[in-house]
Amino acid sequence: MKRRHLLRSTAFAGTYSLLSPFARAAGANGELRVVVIGVKGRGSSHINAVLSHQKARLVGLCDIDSDQLKRRVTEMEKRHKLKGLKTYSDYRKVCEDPDVDAVCIATTNHTHTVIALTAAANGKHAYTEKPVSHNVWEGQKLADGQAKYGTVIQHGFQRRSETCWAEAFAWLKEGNLGKLTLARGFCYKPRKSIGKLSAPVEAPKTVDYDLWSGPRKVLPIRRKQFHYDWHWQSPYGNGDLGNQGPHQLDVCRWALGDPMSLPPAILSIGGRYGYDDDGDTANTQILYVDHKPAPILFEVRGLPKKDLDWKHGMPNYRGVTIGNVIEYEGGSLLGGHGASCKVVDKDGKTVKEFKGGQNHLHNFFSACLSGKQNPLHNAKNGHHSAALAHIGAHALTLGKELPAEQIKASLKGNPQVVDAVDRMMAHFEANGIGATKPGLGAPLTTDGKSFTGEFGAAAAKLDREHYREGHTLPNA
Repeated sequence: MKRRHLLRSTAFAGTYSLLSPFARAAGANGELRVVVIGVKGRGSSHINAVLSHQKARLVGLCDIDSDQLKRRVTEMEKRHKLKGLKTYSDYRKVCEDPDVDAVCIATTNHTHTVIALTAAANGKHAYTEKPVSHNVWEGQKLADGQAKYGTVIQHGFQRRSETCWAEAFAWLKEGNLGKLTLARGFCYKPRKSIGKLSAPVEAPKTVDYDLWSGPRKVLPIRRKQFHYDWHWQSPYGNGDLGNQGPHQLDVCRWALGDPMSLPPAILSIGGRYGYDDDGDTANTQILYVDHKPAPILFEVRGLPKKDLDWKHGMPNYRGVTIGNVIEYEGGSLLGGHGASCKVVDKDGKTVKEFKGGQNHLHNFFSACLSGKQNPLHNAKNGHHSAALAHIGAHALTLGKELPAEQIKASLKGNPQVVDAVDRMMAHFEANGIGATKPGLGAPLTTDGKSFTGEFGAAAAKLDREHYREGHTLPNA
């Protein structure tokens, strides 16, 4: 057999049975009854995945916006001839419904974990979009909850179902390029200003803002675009480090052999530049993870190549804008945000190409129905990849602005990070903001499980967010 065919035929090699007897009863009639929670945007892909799986059945939709819910139900009736779909506004009602076996979660980041754990506590399987958590603490609770409740909880990092990446890492594990030296990830993705309001605004009339707020305090709304720009406001989103970043950080962890501990140390540099708006998350950032067996270096750039003009396109690193460059002694593995990657030698000549993938949500449905899940897809793996982004955000929040030369002097001769800072400063210069003082994040350290060191207590306090009554984590 060709290697690719062999890998595909053994896609679930090493899987394990994790379902409790109660959870196994779900879907016992041969089909999986699924509700998609969060129907706008990414929820559309979830719905299509359910509809295209032979043994999954869409039985309901849930959203806090009645207009979005009505629109999607109408679409299901007209395009797919689906009648009698249940509708919900409250995720808790979905989780309590005995006629539901699994949920697919495409809501705001700050509700991912609480919905997934509420589903699991009610014996239901849960697929949750990236990042699987909004902070490190609740990510660990998610991993603990999967073990406690015995249901499938799958993260939304699709690269784990793309056979090209699995084949590439299998090939590299044989030593074909020598030792791993550095795992790079990139999110060079255009992010324009979200604008700045002079005063808070009301939520759309069709939105249940109390339910939307979930575990967070019901705060004044300061953004023009209600349904997306929460990504750049820290009570709800995680910026691009925690939005796109977890995908590529997950590939970096995979290259390292999936370490199941928090990194010994993390350094973060950057901030929000180029405009003054209602966002408070970084649009330009460097994250250096001192991990084993090799470090991780991740970069975020939301500004264009030059002149603060997006018609010039985005910068890239070795041809990659959103993706990974995994460096080895004898060359590199390069890949974007999709089902292909390639190995090049030290001169950049292509050595080997890998293509192919599987539907990540279909793998989730199959795991629910079989009672076996590939460990690559579980909550623990998802937690440790998302945690890298969360720690990087905490580090920057606890840091301070300094001249670039002072930052570089503090890096103690780390040439990889110094190079990243130099390229970031050149990027600012190209956009006419060369006098910028980047934020130097507080150096955060861990013992593999908890924050330690000088800033450990401050980081732990920052990480433990507010959870309103009625929206607390079931196993907290």
